[in-house]
Formats: sequence, structure tokens, C-alpha cells
Amino acid sequence: MTSPHPSTAPQQQYADRSYRSPAALAGGSLLLLLGFWLAGDALLRGTGHTRLTAAFALLLGVPLVYAFTLRPVVRAGEDRLTVRNPFRTITLPWGAVEDLRATFSAEVLTASAKYQMWAIPVSLRERKKSDRQAARAAAGLRSARTADPGPVPRATADRTLADLRDLKARAATRATAQGEVTVRWAYEVVGPVVVGAVGLGLMLGL
Repeated sequence: MTSPHPSTAPQQQYADRSYRSPAALAGGSLLLLLGFWLAGDALLRGTGHTRLTAAFALLLGVPLVYAFTLRPVVRAGEDRLTVRNPFRTITLPWGAVEDLRATFSAEVLTASAKYQMWAIPVSLRERKKSDRQAARAAAGLRSARTADPGPVPRATADRTLADLRDLKARAATRATAQGEVTVRWAYEVVGPVVVGAVGLGLMLGL
């Protein structure tokens, strides 16, 4: 068995990382199950008008629930950051990323644009809790005069952004991490939503 080419070694070191919101995944799955149960009952037992209304409601609701809960993901690789939001997928070479920040939402900034990262929710409550824990830990260290402060508690979004900044720093000068930002619309989501909205509007107007 031959050994891997030397150029493939960094790819193993910088394996892709994926970030999602567990709460969104759980909530989206429950909403989809509820929607299929309600619409399924209408499709099986309803009249012709009711069945068409339920079908258009599914065509509208399922893609929307999927788009805002199951679809969002952030993938960080060796050379680029891929942000999959409800209706768009943004691919950013690390060289094009100017900054990553989390204020009220997680955002990635380039020289000319700003993109939200839906898959990394920012919890102000969790951040305040982490700040209080850090303040208490610092006060205890001052009173005990301990040299080792230990790990500083941070909110989940802040830890994730720190990981992404670290990957960005490693790829700052890598030739393969340069290039232009590309944005692709999720027509597979937008199309059914538009058709479902128009159809549902027509059925409700009858």
C-alpha cells in the first residue's frame, strides 16, 4: 500500500468541521412531524377543496421549516468556509474573510459584504451566564492568589467563533485559500415555497 502524497497531509490535519444548532434540528423535526400528521389527516379524510388546501400548505410549510431549522449549517475546511443559510449558500475562501464576530447574531465579514451564520445562534442569556461565572472565578483567584486561572467559561457561539478564527489564521497566507466569494440561491427551497404560497392563497380565496 503506497503512502499518501505529502500534499494530502494538511487535509487530514484540517478535517472539515460542521456546526449546527441542536435546538433547531430538534424543533424542526417536531414541526415537520406535526405538519405531516395534520396535513395527512386532511388529505385522507377531507373533501377535494380541503385536500388541495392541505397539499399547498405542505408545499409551503415543509420547505420553510426545513430552510430555517434543518438546512442551516456552517462547514469550515482547510481552504474555505461554507455558510448554508435558509435560502442561500455562501462559499468564502479563508483569504476573503476579514472578520468573524458574534454580537446579536453570528456574522462573517468580507471587504464588501456581511453574511449571517444561521447555524450558529447567539444566546445573550448564555453569554451573560458565562460572564458571571468568569467574574466569580476571577474574584476567587484574586482572593486565593492562585497562579493557574484554569479555563475561562465562554458561551457556545463564542467558542465556535474562536475555533473559526483559529482556522482563518492558519489559512491566512495559503495560496489555496484565496479567491472570490460565491453565493448560490437555494432554488430547490424557494421554488416550492413560491408555488405553495400562490396555491394556498388561491385556495383560501375560493
